[in-house]
Amino acid sequence: MAPNLLGLRLTHRAMRGDTRRLARLMDQLAGGDERADAARLNAIAAFATKLCDGIHHHHQAEDYVLWPVIVRSAGAEVDLSDLSDDHAKLDPLLEEITWYATRLGKLPVAAKRMAVALGTLADLLDEHIEQEERLLFPIIATYVSEPDWNTVENEVSKGGDLGFDLPRIGQYARPDELAELRRAAGPALALLLTLLGRGHRRRQQLIFGAA
Repeated sequence: MAPNLLGLRLTHRAMRGDTRRLARLMDQLAGGDERADAARLNAIAAFATKLCDGIHHHHQAEDYVLWPVIVRSAGAEVDLSDLSDDHAKLDPLLEEITWYATRLGKLPVAAKRMAVALGTLADLLDEHIEQEERLLFPIIATYVSEPDWNTVENEVSKGGDLGFDLPRIGQYARPDELAELRRAAGPALALLLTLLGRGHRRRQQLIFGAA
């Protein structure tokens, strides 16, 4: 069987969606269209930090876990240098966003700087992920074995933040995709989504409100 790429596709969708959504919120806060008390600012800072940490972890996992598997499986069929270069270019933006996130409410320019950096990050992620999925998904499906893919997914999950990542997968998955995930993962996934989803929804309401 070919590797099931649904988990990676949903991870990409959550990264893109949350980065764009947070960029819009920070732009509204910087422009005075939204207000935030200390609790909301703290929640935004924590969310932005976890988001950036997750993106960095994802790219590290691709560079050091997934890429070697693809090269070993597909050989001359693939050149990953441009995608790895993209990862390196994104790191300074992730660091800038995290730095200003910790200074929300303390540094007057923090919200605006975050808005600009997040907007740039969102644009770059859109371009990078669209290229990656267009170029690599067919190669993975053709050349990477299912056991190798399962090993990649297991290795990648070791450094992730389940409490942050899983509810976002549930948020961004379509009903048919969620049903497929549940069939593959069994009842434990439904239980985790229920348990983790409550806190996730409360945090989302605090951070984004109607934004």
